[in-house]
Amino acid sequence: MTQNNKKLNNTDAELKERLSDIEYRVTQKNATETPYTGVYDDHYEEGIYVDVVSGEALFSSHDKYDAHCGWPAFTRPIEESTIKEVDDSSHGMRRIEVRSEEADSHLGHVFTDGPNDQGGLRYCINSAAMKFIAKDDLEKEGYGEYKDLF
Repeated sequence: MTQNNKKLNNTDAELKERLSDIEYRVTQKNATETPYTGVYDDHYEEGIYVDVVSGEALFSSHDKYDAHCGWPAFTRPIEESTIKEVDDSSHGMRRIEVRSEEADSHLGHVFTDGPNDQGGLRYCINSAAMKFIAKDDLEKEGYGEYKDLF
């Protein structure tokens, strides 16, 4: 079910048409949504979060927690291979940017101030970079392989 941005060769115009303004700015232009405004910041239904561009499965609700930072926070991705980490020295800071592997979407950043008992990482991710697939809809939406997570 995943739509691979690279394989589909989506043009910038096609992405602008398909994505909302904030989804486009976050995933394609490395923008950051305003804290506490994202639809998934205070969202705790069981399911998975996928890349809004490619549909690639990224994070599970079981690894989501309230970091009080204003963005959805996760302790780990579903699979390490679905994300890539890139050095980011923008805005006068040194951070690690998180991008999706398939579509190369900007997702957010990863920090080392997460829960120690869960590995110590905090994946701070923009809601606009993700789409939520509820546990009960996994099969219907083409993500049946992730039912075992629940």
